[in-house]
Amino acid sequence: MKKTLYILGFVLLLLTAACSNKEEASKQQDEHEPKQTEPAAKEEPSQEFEHVFPLTGIQTNEDINNRPFAVMVNNHPQARPQSGLYMADVVYEVLAEGDVTRFLAVFQSEKPEIIGPVRSARDYYIELSKGFDALYVAHGWSPEAQQILNSGKVDNINGMVYDGTLFWRADHNVAPHNSYISFENIAKGADKQGYSMEEEVPSFVFLSEDEVNGIEGTQAEHVRVSYSSRDIFAAVYDYNQEKGKYERYSGGDQTVDRETNTPVLLDNVLVVEMNHRFIDDYGRRAIDVTSGGKGYLLQKGKAQEIEWRNVDGRIVPFVNGKEIGFVPGKTWINIIPTSPGIAGAVSFGN
Repeated sequence: MKKTLYILGFVLLLLTAACSNKEEASKQQDEHEPKQTEPAAKEEPSQEFEHVFPLTGIQTNEDINNRPFAVMVNNHPQARPQSGLYMADVVYEVLAEGDVTRFLAVFQSEKPEIIGPVRSARDYYIELSKGFDALYVAHGWSPEAQQILNSGKVDNINGMVYDGTLFWRADHNVAPHNSYISFENIAKGADKQGYSMEEEVPSFVFLSEDEVNGIEGTQAEHVRVSYSSRDIFAAVYDYNQEKGKYERYSGGDQTVDRETNTPVLLDNVLVVEMNHRFIDDYGRRAIDVTSGGKGYLLQKGKAQEIEWRNVDGRIVPFVNGKEIGFVPGKTWINIIPTSPGIAGAVSFGN
């Protein structure tokens, strides 16, 4: 009996040692095997764009060969707030008759559903529009503008021809502050007239990211541009530090979109002086848009004195004979008379 127990104990001892040796061997094998680790998180590749919009410098994958279209937009106090302005790539603000300015809103990267109120043409607005080879859109004309537009030299759509068809009258206001148009109808009008809406558009010069970060100048976070002593017709630009853009105000109200309340936000504000002279008793003007002169360029809360030049029909800033690039984004160009000029028309405050 004792002998049997002894044999069983010896067998159990051998089995235990064998299991122990097997576990040790397995352990040593595991130590030499490559350890499984969690796969490293893949970095998201930075988005790459194929194109850059030529009038804003904004990168995009959209088609950029859209022909610009330039719309005359009313700025009478009764016409505010306007529609579609916040989508314009470039806006020229220039005096018409009296103390009231009008806007030449140039669109290329965005296409508003509603634009207006649309107002009548003047010859110097047409000249500025030609710098973009834009399809020119207005409702009405001065005698000089009518002659140019009817000559066939400038592709255009006018509400005098298409009132009630391409243009419609809104019921929230009265004429001449109630004429509106859409991009869809502009495209229809271009098709009717046989105008092409595809074009390779020359680009503005734009600053690189490092150049934007290095912008220098005098402090310009609150700037008032006046066309007369009447405050309701002045333009005020307040720099929004958080957004890195300028907000625009007139008559004490921020310039926003009538339909969406979206504010006009600007990356470049160019203020230039040009020679103005009266040409009739009605108060119409001739404006020299070609000879160059003094100005200010507002960018990133800073202002620098510049000389403006007309380069291929566009008003662009120069310093020491070199063209200064724009910050990528939207641009607003204020054209004021040489009397009082920028010294009397532009004021800086807190």
